[in-house]
Amino acid sequence: MDTNHHLVFVFGTLKEGFPNFSTNRGIRYPGEFVTTERFPLYLIGERMSPWMIASPGDGLAVRGQIFSVSDAVLKAMDNLERIHESDGYRRLQISVIPTEGDSRNPIEVYAYLKPAEQFEMKMVKKGPLASYELADALLYRPHSSQSV
Repeated sequence: MDTNHHLVFVFGTLKEGFPNFSTNRGIRYPGEFVTTERFPLYLIGERMSPWMIASPGDGLAVRGQIFSVSDAVLKAMDNLERIHESDGYRRLQISVIPTEGDSRNPIEVYAYLKPAEQFEMKMVKKGPLASYELADALLYRPHSSQSV
């Protein structure tokens, strides 16, 4: 039985109501959360993919959602984000806090970030962003290896 659970911060297509949410079968924490550090978040390339770059201190505090996911769901997310591919995302641990309420205690979560060495400013189509919105998701095109 799959009993391990992991907290994952989603800021892009894995958010509830967004294009890749079907992969995210976790349980959502109520509310929205924001990174405790600033990160660059851009829409990249012809696919208009949301990339949060692993370059803390640059960019803006990024808003997103937290999900508690099982080992199986985490593996599905890892596959979607292609973490084992050289041009894929990396699952890293970051800190977030709630955007509302009294609690400002940081929560340690996983997030899928792009390594800074994969990023070139000429790839940027939009950003930096503080939040990936539904209007941005309308521009998104799935990776050719993903089923539509």
